Amino acid sequence: MTTKPARQSHPVDDEGRIVPLPDPPRKLDRMQQYEHIANFNVTLGAYYRRLGRNDVLVNSEGYLCRTPRNLTVVPDCVVAFGVDPEAITNRNGYVIDEVGKPPDLVLEAGSASTGRRDYTAKREIYAGFGVAEYWRFDHTGGKFHGVPLAGDRLTEGEYSPIPLYTTGDGIIWGHSQVLGLDVCWDKGRPRFYDPTTSEYLLDYSEVLAERDAAMAALANSRSRADAETDRANAEAQRANEAEAELRRLREQLHREAQE
Repeated sequence: MTTKPARQSHPVDDEGRIVPLPDPPRKLDRMQQYEHIANFNVTLGAYYRRLGRNDVLVNSEGYLCRTPRNLTVVPDCVVAFGVDPEAITNRNGYVIDEVGKPPDLVLEAGSASTGRRDYTAKREIYAGFGVAEYWRFDHTGGKFHGVPLAGDRLTEGEYSPIPLYTTGDGIIWGHSQVLGLDVCWDKGRPRFYDPTTSEYLLDYSEVLAERDAAMAALANSRSRADAETDRANAEAQRANEAEAELRRLREQLHREAQE
């Protein structure tokens, strides 16, 4: 895994803001991929945030190119270590010559419009860029990529297939040296398994569920705190009213005693 900070020199405008690349055209069948792309990005992004890594880019937006003059490929998920994620995000794309290094890993989700290109032209492009690992995920089980899952590792400038295995319950997986995780195809669902903890990472829906649970717990906590405050205020108000009533009664008794 690359952790050494890379040089970043992006073009800026007169006000010092990074000049963004143009938005890439949207594929007509992107909705077929959206759930899986979201899983790639949310799952891995949340994982590295939990580790406190602020030098890791996990992104699915924008071009990947060597220079801004050659905008040819738009990956579904790019992972890069030792970079400035905010600068790359503001650039609206990953320009290798500006960042100072290629991404460490690229993931592609299969679709009708890009399936064949994912395992032909894009494979050559990413190898030429120097991307250390290239993974392809086909939720259909092989309709778009020919296989449910495939991974390649760069060796001396060329990709070699990463060994894949199948568990007894049909999960297909291979180990990513870049991520330190197992990349899995689980009945059409992308998952990531951490061998060090023997647990799957929380995926997109699980991350959202955890967030919602945390927000609900916070709301309940605030509600309880508000209730305690209201109760304390009510008790103080009752005490003040009781003290005022006692003072009134004492004054009344005093007047009656003088009459």
